[in-house]
Amino acid sequence: MKVQNITDIEGFFKVVDQCRGKVELVTGEGDRLNLKSKLSQYVSMANIFSNGEIPELEILAYEKEDTDRLISFMMNGSN
Repeated sequence: MKVQNITDIEGFFKVVDQCRGKVELVTGEGDRLNLKSKLSQYVSMANIFSNGEIPELEILAYEKEDTDRLISFMMNGSN
């Protein structure tokens, strides 16, 4: 799924941490970073974070409930 304009980075990663299955960030080069890894979270944010928001990301969640949780966060801003 493509997500846009994440302004609550901390909230986003709290939701990712609550996911049961694998959640990956797909980079522009096609690499996949495990977003449940704190190191990957810091590295990915250092590379794409600008002006306090993330403009667009491609996220892969492997469990339907995780996808639903992420969509709910994107729509409602809550977990």
